Amino acid sequence: MVPSIEEDDLQAVREALLSGFLVQGPRVEAFERTTAQYVGLEHAVAVSSCTAALHLALLALGVGRGDRVAVTTYSWPATANVIALVGAEPVFVDIEPSTFNMSPAALEETLHGTAVKAVMPVHTFGGPADMPQIVEIAGRFGVPIIEDAACALGAELNGRKAGTWGVMGCFSFHPRKAITTGEGGMIVTVDPELARKLRILRNHGLDPTADLPDFVDAGYNFRLTEFQAALGTSQLNKLERFIAKRRARAAQYDRLLEGTGVTTPVALRGSCHVYQSYVALLPAECAPRRGEIIAGLKSECIETSIGTYHMPLTTYYRKRGGYRPGNFRVTDDVFARALALPLYESLTEAEQEKVVRTLLRLVD
Repeated sequence: MVPSIEEDDLQAVREALLSGFLVQGPRVEAFERTTAQYVGLEHAVAVSSCTAALHLALLALGVGRGDRVAVTTYSWPATANVIALVGAEPVFVDIEPSTFNMSPAALEETLHGTAVKAVMPVHTFGGPADMPQIVEIAGRFGVPIIEDAACALGAELNGRKAGTWGVMGCFSFHPRKAITTGEGGMIVTVDPELARKLRILRNHGLDPTADLPDFVDAGYNFRLTEFQAALGTSQLNKLERFIAKRRARAAQYDRLLEGTGVTTPVALRGSCHVYQSYVALLPAECAPRRGEIIAGLKSECIETSIGTYHMPLTTYYRKRGGYRPGNFRVTDDVFARALALPLYESLTEAEQEKVVRTLLRLVD
């Protein structure tokens, strides 16, 4: 992954550093306003990471010890970790084999058997989950939704932005994402009371509306710096260009892999996938050799990865919940065969051809 950092980004950071105002100031407020306008909601709260965003979103809903949260099986461990860190229990929900996102049918089955305090779907690799169905199902059970949209800033489904379907949506600005602030995150919401709670919790419990400093809760230090916000605003101005380039690179991979036995990513009908990662599935017979294939690609200076994690089968959650292969059959299959190919703005078609040529040689 090569982030797109340009001269205007460097100049924005330089100006912020020279201002002498480095934490939680006007540039953070500007970044929040710009992000809120971009997704079409009233409130955006900048924080130090998407992990912090998800953590605070759970706390703002009052999720805590003894509660359960329905969450997808297939994601970076932070998605489940924040549930454990507030004292609640993750209730894992299997995914759809085509989109790698939470299965609405599996969610409905889970909610029939388990009382949960919240539902946390993930827009995996930048492809929107089936939010109309997830919203309808969660609504029937009276359960709020927090969207883990870490990879999905700019993604859309039926003309509606990812992160705006639930009561809160959480974005990441890690270097692997379409735009970056190094580390950083953002929570968006339409609810002013939730926004106020989030602002209190991110800044040591300080009341953001008090005339004099007043600490009204035991909060965290999850603030974003001014120079990160300056970089974020500069990057956000170029997001549509970044997305267009990623979609073009993804389409080129689709063409090169057509008919090869390597399964290409699938987006929901009516969606705009932003391709934070391009994750294909190796043929089933190649799953036991995936590590060798990754090593073989690396020997040709091609960096690939496994995509993301089967969270219930990580050591922590396997021991905590007693999970084993077979509990989540779709995730078992996807996790075993997933391979993330290089994808970034400056990637050339010739480089993509080399990636696919080398991959197919190793697969055969």
